[in-house]
Amino acid sequence: MANLLFLPALLLSLATGLLPSVSAHPSGPAARASATPSATSSATSSARTTTSDNPFRAYQWGVYQGPMEQTWNPYVQASGRQKKLLGYIAHQPIAHWFGSWNPNDKVAEQVHTYVANAQHGDPNALVQLSIFRMEPWEHAICSRLPTKAERRSYKRWIDRFAAAVGNTPMAIVLQPDGPFALCAPHGSTVPSQLVSYAARVLSAQPRTDVYIEAGAADWPMFGSNGGVDAAVDILVRGGIQYAHGFALDTTHEDSVPDEIGRATAIAKTLAARGYPGRTAVINTSSSGHPYKYGQYTGPDALNPVVCPSTTTAKSVTCETLGIPPTADVASAQWGLSDTTAAQARRHVDAYLWFGRPWLYHVGSQPFSTDRALQLVKSTPWR
Repeated sequence: MANLLFLPALLLSLATGLLPSVSAHPSGPAARASATPSATSSATSSARTTTSDNPFRAYQWGVYQGPMEQTWNPYVQASGRQKKLLGYIAHQPIAHWFGSWNPNDKVAEQVHTYVANAQHGDPNALVQLSIFRMEPWEHAICSRLPTKAERRSYKRWIDRFAAAVGNTPMAIVLQPDGPFALCAPHGSTVPSQLVSYAARVLSAQPRTDVYIEAGAADWPMFGSNGGVDAAVDILVRGGIQYAHGFALDTTHEDSVPDEIGRATAIAKTLAARGYPGRTAVINTSSSGHPYKYGQYTGPDALNPVVCPSTTTAKSVTCETLGIPPTADVASAQWGLSDTTAAQARRHVDAYLWFGRPWLYHVGSQPFSTDRALQLVKSTPWR
């Protein structure tokens, strides 16, 4: 879809270094019984027919506490009120990002290290990760496709990642900023085929649930950009037949009710196209003071100004932390209408933090202590 080249979208400036994740959240009943690990090489191509289980209610949520989370060292070194404020971020369950900065020959070891820290000796603790491995991606994918060498490297990386996951209970957000798949040159589906490969191989692991990223309620936009139908195309091309569901709002600041509405429409459309039971996870890390992309009035939409207080006027476009990670998506405390709460209960598995508004461009270095502190001070949900 060539007009996607002109879609407003948040670029993730993923610099060098490992990005974050943390924290434990009891989120449901006893963990599912252990299964026998499956080898990556034996990944089945058979599609799931329905996916009714919610992994975020089936497992206790793991806690990562270490330097891969960029808030961790500043939190450890802080004291007094500053430590308490930074702790609000540092002790949330955040989906850590893995990508090309994790080399092919080290990614398995790095996954093992991360999982061991996050599980703290409990093999039934759920670990959350996000995979951003495609090269090229973002606007670069609109002008060139991955070379054959890049495609082979991608598949090797995925194979090693999946083998390292093995029997770990894991929820994976796959390829943030998914709508860029639709702007590949000449309508090529090569990027989507690679995402589909990843969805198949990862989902073949016995306790892994994959959520393919499909943009946000404001991306792809309605009209010529395709709206819900374009989002469904992303998912179908990207292997939704293998996945548990889809992810929304990674790099935007749209409202939770709008995202629930988009999740509902996507789930219904997927069901009509032969993929029933797919559910969503919604990033709420950046939606405490929501606005639609394109409405931002500040100097840098990729690094929005942090809201000055918890009572900032709705007319002011600024960013703060949203609903903390939870599987209790229809709770009265979120202020949803009865209709929206019912939609969330049916179509949304969890609100997660797989974006990082305390980092520049929602995902890259540098970490700003002042920004993080103000995000915590201004969130209405603390």
